[in-house]
Amino acid sequence: MRCIVMIKATQASEAGVMPSEQLLTEMGRFNEELVKAGIMLAGEGLQPSSKGARVKFSGSSRSVIDGPFAETKELIAGFWLWQVKSMDEAIEWVKRCPNPFDGESEIEIRQVFEADDFGAELTPELREQEARLRAQVAAKS
Repeated sequence: MRCIVMIKATQASEAGVMPSEQLLTEMGRFNEELVKAGIMLAGEGLQPSSKGARVKFSGSSRSVIDGPFAETKELIAGFWLWQVKSMDEAIEWVKRCPNPFDGESEIEIRQVFEADDFGAELTPELREQEARLRAQVAAKS
């Protein structure tokens, strides 16, 4: 199963406080372990929400809301995309992760939908389209 592992933002990350050399070193070692284990598919840190935007949908209209966004506890500071055997395996890996921030931190794990999760609504034509798009993305990377 694939899962996204999200590092929740803190007031410091939203203020643009950069991680220390020590934390970057520890995270680098952790990422190496993930890669060697064949788990890590992707992983990135995110800029503060002050550099972001949201697009709000209401029927056919769209409106843009510029950051920063108020609820820090609802924001993401970084993420990994992992391929694991189970949620339990993902949890065990997260428990081994260095604390991403001084003080309290939170990391959320969510399973990624796979094509089979959509059942009959994902028609053979839509499955073919998805496979074609994934192949195009893979070819570009």
